[in-house]
Amino acid sequence: MAIFKRSARDTTSQPADDVDVDAVSGADADGAARTAEQTPVETVPHVGISMSTFGAPAPSATPQQPQRSVTRPPAEAPARTETVPGMPDNTLVQAALASLPEKPGNVDVMNVMRQSMQGTMYVRVRGDARALTAEGKPITLAVSQIDGARFLLAFTGGASLRASVEADGDRDTSALGLPVANVFRNAIEGPYEGLVIDHAIAGSRIVLPVQLISKAFEEGDPAFTIKNLLAGPRSAETAAAVGEALAAAPLWVAAGPAGDSGQLGLAESRTASGERRLEVYSHPLEVLVLERGDRPVPVTAPQLARAIASNPALSGVIVDPGGPWIHVDRADLGPVLARADETDESAAAVDGAAAPAAAESADSEPAAPAATDEPPAS
Repeated sequence: MAIFKRSARDTTSQPADDVDVDAVSGADADGAARTAEQTPVETVPHVGISMSTFGAPAPSATPQQPQRSVTRPPAEAPARTETVPGMPDNTLVQAALASLPEKPGNVDVMNVMRQSMQGTMYVRVRGDARALTAEGKPITLAVSQIDGARFLLAFTGGASLRASVEADGDRDTSALGLPVANVFRNAIEGPYEGLVIDHAIAGSRIVLPVQLISKAFEEGDPAFTIKNLLAGPRSAETAAAVGEALAAAPLWVAAGPAGDSGQLGLAESRTASGERRLEVYSHPLEVLVLERGDRPVPVTAPQLARAIASNPALSGVIVDPGGPWIHVDRADLGPVLARADETDESAAAVDGAAAPAAAESADSEPAAPAATDEPPAS
């Protein structure tokens, strides 16, 4: 597989309130259905997402959205905070919510979705979750109704959960911190139309439709291994840990037209010092939110290994250029390169790509609804 430069452009769990997460997960599985009184809700940004989005270039999926200037985001997620002691904030999701325009479009929703696939979020539980679990009783989760449809409520931290309590006045409640995968499973498997994040924070709340959550969950690594590594604190070992994860997790590359030939090329990144790196993505949404017209193409670890091994000019890869991102050098890609000789029957999509004409790629350093209650689905 050859790597080609393309058109000039910038391509630039933990519990809260001392709740035992494992115990409550067991209660989820055995919980009986229970619905609390519904209350009127405010308007929350709610955008219909076409599932063809995942298989098409970003502009085709979002034809009515204006072209945005592309700037490099920070390499690392925002510093971790605890607005309420003992409840770490999911600052990456908070930053995505804070950047929402007054009228979010498809790409805005997808951006919140991709940044949500890491870390911990919180749900509200009617009563004392620890006591209910200890007694073997079912727990009920806070939900809201929008136009007659139920939506599970999720929170990025203590401040938004506290705002929810203040909004409805129901203080017979406790917080439960869950890995986001568990929150998504409840939204998918329960009788919900989606997930509302931080519903009581005006200007920083949004609906994630269940169809988008389901599709995003199906397409990626259920453990969100790479995204969790990129969103977490960095150390000297982070690049090597990401390199190891690249050898096992589902991956994508960004494919688009190379120059005027119309042939397929794969996006690579060039640093200010001239280093060339293949762009690799942990999820197709990471490609689509860049709005460059690229199509996410799945790539296996053996394919990636052969691509790097066959092109000595590549210094390594850049993972998730939309941020948080990381450079992984060849020295840290040993687990991937070790798979270069493996047989891969699904290699046609990338290994068999036609060789496009080389073109220059300019790149630099990646410069409220009210709450009610609902039983968990699982």
